[in-house]
Amino acid sequence: MSSQRRIWVIWAVGLSAYLVGVMHRTSFGVAGLEAAERFAATPAVLSGFVVLQLLVYALLQVPVGILLDRFGARRLITAGALTMAAGQLTLALATELPVAVAARVLVGTGDALTFISVLTVINAWFPARRVPLVTQLTGLLGQLGQILSALPLAALLHGQGWTAAYTSAAALGLAVAIAAAAVLRDRPAGAAAPPRPASPRQVLGGLRRSWSEPGTRLGMWTHMGTQSSGTAFALLWGVPYLVTGHGLSEAEASGLLTLFVIAAAVAGPAMGEFSARRPARRSRLVAAVIALMALAWTAVLLVPPPAPRWLLALLVVAMALGGPGSVVGFDFARTFNPGHRQGTAAGIVNTGGFSAALLLSLTIGLVLEATGGGEYTPASFRIAWTVQYALWALTLTGIFLAHRKAHRAPVPGAVPPRYRPADDPSLT
Repeated sequence: MSSQRRIWVIWAVGLSAYLVGVMHRTSFGVAGLEAAERFAATPAVLSGFVVLQLLVYALLQVPVGILLDRFGARRLITAGALTMAAGQLTLALATELPVAVAARVLVGTGDALTFISVLTVINAWFPARRVPLVTQLTGLLGQLGQILSALPLAALLHGQGWTAAYTSAAALGLAVAIAAAAVLRDRPAGAAAPPRPASPRQVLGGLRRSWSEPGTRLGMWTHMGTQSSGTAFALLWGVPYLVTGHGLSEAEASGLLTLFVIAAAVAGPAMGEFSARRPARRSRLVAAVIALMALAWTAVLLVPPPAPRWLLALLVVAMALGGPGSVVGFDFARTFNPGHRQGTAAGIVNTGGFSAALLLSLTIGLVLEATGGGEYTPASFRIAWTVQYALWALTLTGIFLAHRKAHRAPVPGAVPPRYRPADDPSLT
């Protein structure tokens, strides 16, 4: 096999692991109403499923980054796929609420091991000039996992039932784990060996240095502001909101989730190429994405429900841009950190987006509980979604301040030849 073909085969396997991971992550979102009936769960309890899953994911990001720098991507991707498969099998058999919660904890744990490990594979195998575009392709194609949730998994759920749907998801996860163990390699043959594993003291020092780098914090704020709304929508509240808040059928709601993925797939390559060609304008791109999401939500919330179908479609498209926008956060981490801190920096960035998403999901559930009396109503949903505006204000402020403080001196080994932080006029 030629070296170029081998690179793309390795990328395809890593992408498959991430795609199936996204399916596992979002598989509960299409079953929100069924889960409420199966486990007798109120809106607040139901939000707790996803909040706990995201909490586990977010809390593990920095430890996973450290483990990634120490043990390599192949081991972590394989372990993540096996853990998520175990979680889905547990959920398939669960009839009691505590067992279902434990299952989603397993899914969150395995999910935490996957994406930044795949990014490390990309950084190791592709030239620096191609990394932003390949990273965006990975992010957007991975979101096809949402289509696996919205269409075939949902069809199994509504046709064959709960157990058949989640057992099938577990089997797919096992297949991906086998492929990752057999095919993936951490680095090309002949590449420089990684440095010796760091001591605990060195690990803590590297974590402090990654956090003290404003470019890392810029990536974290970027991830928080762009990803949280779409994540809360796709993982839990989208289908209930569209069905009970706007009178759509479950098939129509699944169709809009599919549109979510398609819009991200169209926007992703363009954002990746923009980031590679005009890195000095990345922060403006991120701010524009957040502003567009806020504008779309404002338009929907100002219209008395049910909103027109075309307006809901525009909302979904606007939120979909947040996915490719969040990947820009990892590009900030890559260009402002040296190679031996890439995993740690990516973990910090990923923590931002998913911490914000879990807080948003939990807050929406609590607001629905307080305003709807335990029921989903159009009025309670309308109030609940307004909590996003405080989050967007916070993240835009963080992006602005991190840019102002970003290092103007290049970081050795961190920045591709065509770009240096000192060249970025937006940092002044």
